[in-house]
Amino acid sequence: MKKLFPRSSQYDPDWVQRNSMGENVLYNLESLTDVIELKPGMRVLDLACGKAISSVFLAKEFGVEVWAVDNAVPPTENLDRIREQGCEKHVFPLRADARELPFADEYFDAVICIDSYMYFGTDDKYLAYISRFLKEGGILGIVDVSFSREIESFGDIPKFLKQDYSNYWYFVHSPQWWRRFWEKTGLIEVERAEILPQNEFLKAEYVKYYESADEKEPFAEALKNDTDNFINMFRLVGKRTRKEAFLQDYKEEF
Repeated sequence: MKKLFPRSSQYDPDWVQRNSMGENVLYNLESLTDVIELKPGMRVLDLACGKAISSVFLAKEFGVEVWAVDNAVPPTENLDRIREQGCEKHVFPLRADARELPFADEYFDAVICIDSYMYFGTDDKYLAYISRFLKEGGILGIVDVSFSREIESFGDIPKFLKQDYSNYWYFVHSPQWWRRFWEKTGLIEVERAEILPQNEFLKAEYVKYYESADEKEPFAEALKNDTDNFINMFRLVGKRTRKEAFLQDYKEEF
């Protein structure tokens, strides 16, 4: 584990799991930070940060200033966790919807989203929206679940996913789909759209964690029944171009 995740393996595993809301968020985050450059003093938006341990990790490991934004977890609770880790001068918790962010244009050097981007980022207009907050050359990076290929019709759904597909999986796509989706806007130059090198380990750990759970967890159950590596974890990284992010009447649609 230390070989795969030398940074995140230094954190208390019980604390990480208790505050991860599913996958080990620090493992996923470290797999992203392996391929992006973060420098001390950079301003980073940790979008849909959950319980903000990803924000703590970014501040401690890279010396960046982090805005920990989530719409579900109260910022006061996140501030308690941030203070416990001695990061209150570098991590700033906020409650905000991913589609209604209270920031100035071109404010951030990087926007990072772990295990959450697919819940809002498949909207055709969202990339134009989030790109407005990035400086030219700024980093947009996500880690999330993906399929090995696109599902083009209901009949194309693998048998083991059909029962739950319309509830949990219809918004999941392949890395190739995501690359095209971002690149066609001209707003982001995609540098990586790939399965995580630690993919097999991460999936095995997720299944292992939920084996003793009282109720079945849909993602863990799907992974157990996936014999063809159809479901994977991937990372998507791009840099903000100089193209203007034009967006018409975005907020009124939600």
